[in-house]
Amino acid sequence: MSAPNRLAAATSPYLLQHAHNPVDWHPWGQEAFDLARAKDLPIFLSIGYSTCHWCHVMAHESFEDPAIAALLNEHFVPIKLDREERPDIDRVYMSYLQGLTGQGGWPLSVWMTPDLKPFYAGTYFPPEDRQGRAGMPTILRAITRGWREDRARLVEESERVIASLEQRAEERTTSGAGVMAPFAEAAGAAFEKAYQYYAESFDPRHGGFGGAPKFPRPANLAFLLRCAVLQGLGSEAGVEATGMVDSTLRAMARGGVHDQVGGGFHRYSVDDEWFVPHFEKMLYDQAQIASCALDAWSATGDERHAWLAGDVLDYALRDLRSPEGGFYSAEDADSPEGESGKSVEGAFYVWTMAEVERALGADAPFACGHFGVRPEGNVPRERDPHGEFTGKNILAQARPFADSAKAFRMDPEAASDLLVSCLARLLAARSARRRPHLDDKVIAGWNGLMISALARAAVVPAESLQGRRPAYLAAALSAARFIEREFFNLGGSLPRRSWRRGQGSGPGFAEDCAFLVAAWLDLYEATFDTSWIDRAVALQEALDGLFWDPVKGGYFNSAAGAADVVVRLKEDYDGAEPAATSAAAMNLFRLASLLGDAAMRERGRRAIAAFRGRWEEAPHALPQLLCAFEPALEAPRHVVLTGLPGTPAFESLVQVLRSRLGPRRTVIALDAPGARAWFSARSPWLSQMGEKDTVATAYVCEEFTCRAPARTPEELASALQAAPTPAP
Repeated sequence: MSAPNRLAAATSPYLLQHAHNPVDWHPWGQEAFDLARAKDLPIFLSIGYSTCHWCHVMAHESFEDPAIAALLNEHFVPIKLDREERPDIDRVYMSYLQGLTGQGGWPLSVWMTPDLKPFYAGTYFPPEDRQGRAGMPTILRAITRGWREDRARLVEESERVIASLEQRAEERTTSGAGVMAPFAEAAGAAFEKAYQYYAESFDPRHGGFGGAPKFPRPANLAFLLRCAVLQGLGSEAGVEATGMVDSTLRAMARGGVHDQVGGGFHRYSVDDEWFVPHFEKMLYDQAQIASCALDAWSATGDERHAWLAGDVLDYALRDLRSPEGGFYSAEDADSPEGESGKSVEGAFYVWTMAEVERALGADAPFACGHFGVRPEGNVPRERDPHGEFTGKNILAQARPFADSAKAFRMDPEAASDLLVSCLARLLAARSARRRPHLDDKVIAGWNGLMISALARAAVVPAESLQGRRPAYLAAALSAARFIEREFFNLGGSLPRRSWRRGQGSGPGFAEDCAFLVAAWLDLYEATFDTSWIDRAVALQEALDGLFWDPVKGGYFNSAAGAADVVVRLKEDYDGAEPAATSAAAMNLFRLASLLGDAAMRERGRRAIAAFRGRWEEAPHALPQLLCAFEPALEAPRHVVLTGLPGTPAFESLVQVLRSRLGPRRTVIALDAPGARAWFSARSPWLSQMGEKDTVATAYVCEEFTCRAPARTPEELASALQAAPTPAP
């Protein structure tokens, strides 16, 4: 092992993984930029994250190789960057790579001038030339020669790249001024176009969209559920849309992409059946899948979806929660295997039949039959071209549970108890193995997503979650207080991006603000404590002040004045996480409805309008933003509750609102402590509502016109189905 380099002082787990490379790495920062200028050398920027499989491969093959390290140290200023700490920087150079090659991914390898302008990029490079593909030494020598002999061309290319990125950024957003008048027609067309895209790409056999690889992209499912609501859950289109969501979640739950033993989901499936996963586990996937499963329960009433949400959240609480209350970022796909200790992808998760038999004894045949475990392994050769899974089994439900019960002549209840027992014993056996690397970095925005999921699970009246709801709310509040304590102490208005072992990073980004605003609003809906709205308003103001584009609308990834960002970009794709503008637009409409704030509502509409060119051309790229069309187009809807939260009469009314997916409504509890004065100061129409109520009462209102008071769950359910009429 080489002597420690500059990265040894970092807090990022990814940077620390490279602290003993022979490469003379620098962290991203002015010191490295100044050195490149002083030495008149190009910069080699390597971007990745600590649970990235191919980042590990390239590190072992190239960055631990003394000869390759010597080339890097002599001819470049090498910089390591954790993409999870600086997503804004990563997106700039990833946009360049995607424009250059049409593809992206990590590790991201970028060569640039000392003023941070890129002129060449790629992803993984092998340590030697292979099958016509240049290896890392060949690339390094070619760029060194080009810098020495033809620098003007490289500099010209870097200037062209920046101009191209700036032009693309200009073209992808349009000024919101004057374009909202025909919005309803354009929005309807975009909705229909996106729906057709998903309907045509839906896999009716295995769920999901398209072929391999398959990613659990919750924004797709969220959009389809909003389509179902707008069309009517019982309509033909509503049933079709809900069916795609239902089929996808159930297929994912059955597959190997779902950790059948420990809960939670792996990053994606390399095949089209959700069977062979890439075994990495990310916090943002867990949070969003859990939220989507909760919505699927609300749309269908199918307890399997509520159970799935609980399975995911319980995994996160057990394996990703820090002692301080925050949630860690990820678990690696790789872990040490056998006596050699060599890290192998999936080693922690796969099983030989002998291992299952040792763990379960006489009950092994039942589990092996249900999960398709075989002596030779259950991964087909065509899905295992390198023989990595020979003799090993990925646990996935090979047949319906009822068939497993029938095969062993058991009644369903007994079979269910046996399955639960088997899984508990398998989990205990697996816990004795060496675990994958845990990225114990706590990221602000990702914790916002998890707080939202927990807050929502804490109030959904699904039977499967009844006993766990208090624990979920306690966990959500604990995480929120941890974020408040450790992330909002920079002296400015922004939270930190990340925190690890008592040390925090610099300010966060637009997505951190947007996801935390949503979390604070979800905590208000779970607790009816207006202090969470106050927090959301303050953070929204910070987001607007530092990231909003006053000319064209929408939110930049990086804050105004960021000196180390060569181009300020706006994310226009709802991928593994929603784009900041997509999340912020919905937050603005929620806040506008709570506060009666027309300016916030208008800003939400401008945020949508900023990406009109994008969503008209390819609406499936922004499914989360499409979900904000509903509150942008519809009149404000409120349900105002009187009575004390927590009392049986009040809770019976609230359960009606939380039991069925429907049009978006703002729920206001006027008699929560301090709430009447708080809301009356902002929305005078609420000041005298229900002052004389003697029992818990609900007022269903649209455009501030309310139906007659509802005092029973039945009356409230009826009022929610009817059009509003003026209150006497």
